[in-house]
Amino acid sequence: MASGGGVSPNRAGHRCAPASSLGVHDIDWDAPWLADWRAVGEPIARQLGAGMPQPEALSKASCAPVRFVPQSDLPESQAYEDFIFATGQVPTREGLHDFFNALCWMHFPKSKKRLNQLQAREIARAGVGQVRGPVRDAATVFDENALLIQTSDVVWLALTEHRWKDAFLGFRSEWALTRLWAFGHAALEKAVKPYKSITVHLWRVPQGVAQSDLDAWLAQDLTPEKLASKPFSPLPLLGVPGWWLANEDSSFYADDSVFRPRRSPRHVEKPYANPEITPPA
Repeated sequence: MASGGGVSPNRAGHRCAPASSLGVHDIDWDAPWLADWRAVGEPIARQLGAGMPQPEALSKASCAPVRFVPQSDLPESQAYEDFIFATGQVPTREGLHDFFNALCWMHFPKSKKRLNQLQAREIARAGVGQVRGPVRDAATVFDENALLIQTSDVVWLALTEHRWKDAFLGFRSEWALTRLWAFGHAALEKAVKPYKSITVHLWRVPQGVAQSDLDAWLAQDLTPEKLASKPFSPLPLLGVPGWWLANEDSSFYADDSVFRPRRSPRHVEKPYANPEITPPA
């Protein structure tokens, strides 16, 4: 999140800053993490390349339960999430960040609507303060950076314990049966120009969930209680077998600045000084 001069990034009308100056013409639609997005996204990208304004091209696709409108439609006095909830319209800037956000609305309409409902509910309850509460904070992390994973117990346990060599090398054959779905639009923006340390937040999908039911399942799974518990696990994106040529060499995983060991929980003497911890009612 971008902020400056001590002003809260959560203030009304404030948006996440784009991560780069790249554009839709820089997208490699052959990238494996875009496999499920290409059919819808590439034709829209071509329209943008021909000069159509981004909100117009995205709305014209008619693939989302919301309309995409220019960023200037968002009042300075109103929070972004609250505006979407109240109007069914998504303020949209030119560029990759909001392009991928819109594609996520098209791929996961129920889940995106659920996230927006949770965000708007938290804003109505607590207002737009200097720090987000735990639910709103986790919803933002999910929205920006989540990668859904459906995998075996042995791979999941190795990932959550940061046993990277076990996860990616010892259990490498398990990845042929593992399903991954991109969700976070900020992560996808970064991946347009891939670098080794891009790290996403994994959210586990049970084995019994079919792809056709994924959006409906996820919308129900995104509860305030679960989000507040932050059940994420980090994953260096380019470590996924088959997603990056360099990881065919086992030495790729020896870089502990990227594939970091799990940290021990830190002791916090004054827990309520931590903005992510909310005292009991």
